[in-house]
Order: sequence, then C-alpha cells, then structure tokens
Amino acid sequence: MDPRKEHGDEIRWLGKYLLGNRDKGVIMKPTVGSGIEVYLDAEFAGNWDPDDTSSRDTARSRHGYVIKYEGCPIVWKSQLQTEIALSSTESEYTGISYALREEIPLMNLMKEMKENGFPINELAGTVKCKVFEENSGAIEMAKVHKYRPRTKRLNVKLHHFRDYVSRGEIEIKKIGRKISRPIY
Repeated sequence: MDPRKEHGDEIRWLGKYLLGNRDKGVIMKPTVGSGIEVYLDAEFAGNWDPDDTSSRDTARSRHGYVIKYEGCPIVWKSQLQTEIALSSTESEYTGISYALREEIPLMNLMKEMKENGFPINELAGTVKCKVFEENSGAIEMAKVHKYRPRTKRLNVKLHHFRDYVSRGEIEIKKIGRKISRPIY
C-alpha cells in the first residue's frame, strides 16, 4: 500500500463528519411478523451503448435487491450480472437467483437458531421467505418447473432455489410496478 497525505486528510474529514453527526442515523422500526422478505429489480441491458461495440459490459444487465427481516434491511446489493441476459425475463430471473444465494443461507441460519432456542419470530412457526418480483415471466420460471428450450443454459446455474419454492419455504409474489410518466 502507498498511503499519501490526501488519504490522511480524507480520514480526518470522515472522523470530523462522524463526530459532528453522531446524533443522526437511520431509525428502523421492526414490523413484527413480516419475517424474511426479498425485494429485487433488474434492468435488462441498461448500459447498452450502440456506439461502443468493443466492450461487452455495455450489454450486461444490472440487478439489485434488499433482504429484510421483520421490516429492517439486513443485506442490500446492486451489481452487474456476470452473464448476458437475452431478455428482461432472464435478467429478472438471474436477479432472483443471485438474491436467493444470499437469502437461503440466512434462512437456514435462522432455522438453526430457532431449533436451538433463540427467539425467532415467525407467524407459521417455520422460517420462510417472501420474494417480491414484478416480471411475470420470471415468476413463472421460478414457480413452474418445466423444461424450456430457450433457457436450458440457465438450468445448471440459476435453478438452485426451486426445491425451496416447491416445499413452500420460499414464496414468489408479484409486486406492482409503478411507472412515473414525465410531465410535459
């Protein structure tokens, strides 16, 4: 590493900022009984630039998600997808898969904690997860396990969570999409 004077100045500025704002923060009010919820969205090839044909990164989609427990965010992420999605449905489904790669270990940890006597609040007595998604095609792929020739390449990499959906431990729910229209 090569620390410079500018780095020290930035750390001092950050320390002064934190000291001056220690009475500020985010207040989280738990929603008891809501359990684990995953909210996600994906953007299909949002960085696509028809003038830049030399970089494949402009054709990649982006997804983001927030994992909440009892209404309080515990994990959030936004990232470019590693594979090229061929449709908005594939982009959204990839987002579901990546979000559930983070969520399933948390759900299993909470199950284990509950089995060992920790006070984990759940309405039905079991740890479950609700995933909120807007794309009907992605919801269909997640719920209905059938072979689709166009998406067979996704089978190996992205379908890891289907058993949880089949057992009812993960529930995929449709969420409305609010589109704001420009005012002219």
